[in-house]
Amino acid sequence: MMRTKHFIAIILMCGALSIMSGSVWAQANQSASPELTIWTYDSFISEWGPAAQIAEAFTKTYGIKLHFVSKGDGGALLSSLLDATKTPNADVVIGLDNNQLEKATASGLFTPLQLKNLGQIKKSLLIDPSNRLIPFDYGQFAFIWDSQSGIEPPSSLEDLTKLKYQKKIIIMDPRTSTPGLGFLAWTETVYGNGWRDYWKRLAPSILAMTPSWDTGYGLFTKGEAPLVLSYSTSPAYHKAYENTERYKSLQFKEGHPVQIELAGVLATSRYRDNAQKFIDFFISAECQAFLPETQWMFPANTATKLPSSFSVAGRYPTRTGEIRDIDRDPSDAANLLVGTP
Repeated sequence: MMRTKHFIAIILMCGALSIMSGSVWAQANQSASPELTIWTYDSFISEWGPAAQIAEAFTKTYGIKLHFVSKGDGGALLSSLLDATKTPNADVVIGLDNNQLEKATASGLFTPLQLKNLGQIKKSLLIDPSNRLIPFDYGQFAFIWDSQSGIEPPSSLEDLTKLKYQKKIIIMDPRTSTPGLGFLAWTETVYGNGWRDYWKRLAPSILAMTPSWDTGYGLFTKGEAPLVLSYSTSPAYHKAYENTERYKSLQFKEGHPVQIELAGVLATSRYRDNAQKFIDFFISAECQAFLPETQWMFPANTATKLPSSFSVAGRYPTRTGEIRDIDRDPSDAANLLVGTP
């Protein structure tokens, strides 16, 4: 009986040591090579987006895998982050912008970062003094015109309200899309308190208000409308992949707002050190080289060389005051177009 008890005790001890050893190994292995979860928007992880190239390069360099999760467009991404009923199960967020900065930083969700590559970032893009949200690319909102449509191009926001553009324009929903929110900021900057009246005048010109940029731009390239809200860099895509300059970005006399896209590390991340390592890699000249011909935006890193396709990308006078948060509910604007009270 004593032998049996002694034998059982040995077995239990070995089992405990085995479990402890396995636990320590698992923790060490997890620490050495965790998988970072990154929340972003649809186009970033699409087949033409930069996610796959970035993941391959980062994993090759650091041995850390990346798992990208789309949360819709940029507006939906922020809504998911601010959902009070759930803690974000992510380490990194890519794709918020300057029009969402105040709400995002006020949430307390992001942690300050110390990045060695920050010195290579264009100074005017560093809009968060706490370095919780870091710029990775930027562009200017503009309307893209199909020069083969037979319709005369508009030269101002006010022109868009003219009868000849009835049902000829595609924009994005400001409730779910950062381009849509950026357009709201643009019109509000130009028209001040009269922005609602402008949206009412614009309503007859709108063929569709889509939930995301991809959907809206896809309708445009299918020929559904001759004008679409996008970026001054969009013609570079068509030059690079279709060898055409058919699609033109239009310079408006009111000036053009800048969108600055931002990335950050969530304070709740279990792998904050590795997540910070990823952000530093993301803004490096090596990684930024993936962005121009996938994001179709200007890279934030000043050492990144632009491809030849960007010879047709517009750089327009900036509308002063565009880098600010929108105080009211974007539903106010959306409702003016869909006719709801």
